[in-house]
Amino acid sequence: MSDHSYAPARLKLTAAGAAALMAVSGCGLAGDDENTISIIVTESAPFQEPTEIAAELLAEEGYELDIRYVTDINIPNQSVQDGEYDANYFQHLAYLENFNRSNDTDIAPAFSVYYAPAGIFSLEHDSLEDLPDGAQLNLPVDPSNNGRALQLLADEGLIEIDEDVPVIELTQGDITSNPKNLDFVETDQQEGARALSDVDAGFAFVRLVAEAGHDVGDTELAIEDGRDEVRTPFTCVVAVNPDDVTSEEAELLQEAFQSEEVEQWFEDYQGGVVDYDGSIAIDNAEETWQEFQG
Repeated sequence: MSDHSYAPARLKLTAAGAAALMAVSGCGLAGDDENTISIIVTESAPFQEPTEIAAELLAEEGYELDIRYVTDINIPNQSVQDGEYDANYFQHLAYLENFNRSNDTDIAPAFSVYYAPAGIFSLEHDSLEDLPDGAQLNLPVDPSNNGRALQLLADEGLIEIDEDVPVIELTQGDITSNPKNLDFVETDQQEGARALSDVDAGFAFVRLVAEAGHDVGDTELAIEDGRDEVRTPFTCVVAVNPDDVTSEEAELLQEAFQSEEVEQWFEDYQGGVVDYDGSIAIDNAEETWQEFQG
């Protein structure tokens, strides 16, 4: 558990949320203990700390949140799909959609927690205009974030892309013009900030730049504009296997993760570099997910 001290608010199961989840499934969760909810979470502050807050809030309701922290971004979805864990919290919608499509899984968002803005950063150059011909740029290797980086580069006029390709499907093959002959290298998304010392510039999550000890304002060359077509795909969610959720546990998870305490944590974290986002909830998650998948 975290060393932080919170004054948990009383959580109450709402009728609307319960009805929405009952429509999804009447099956039990993965844990054998009906008072234990298991969740697998990535090792990063905007995931770990809200989870610890949620655990304290759930304890007030007589529930134990059984948490496993991991660094691998493939394990959480497969573990939930296989029924080893009830939920996971580590990904945005774009990554989830791509994972399901690539692995024939059926994980779905239950509710959102925050939006993770990202940008282009550099430890060597002060502006995008300063990037030399042939500059080396680091991009995330996973397809959804790779396309996100390419979209931002196109928005900033550094490259041109096929405008008919959705951001979550963009690849380097969709670049139609690269006048600066930018040289792209790819690393794991979690390495984006640490890789900045090895390249001219790189795409990274704002939170990782801050966590790496870099001044976001001093190293920022461009930040996403937050428009819906960029913000929605990259909103981070708690996800579940719809066949395995029950109304009470999932509603309790939502009210804990979307609590005032969690929202306040995001406001305070690193000066507000990530945005709390509770726009996706149990009563609209299925519709939002269907619309997102087209």
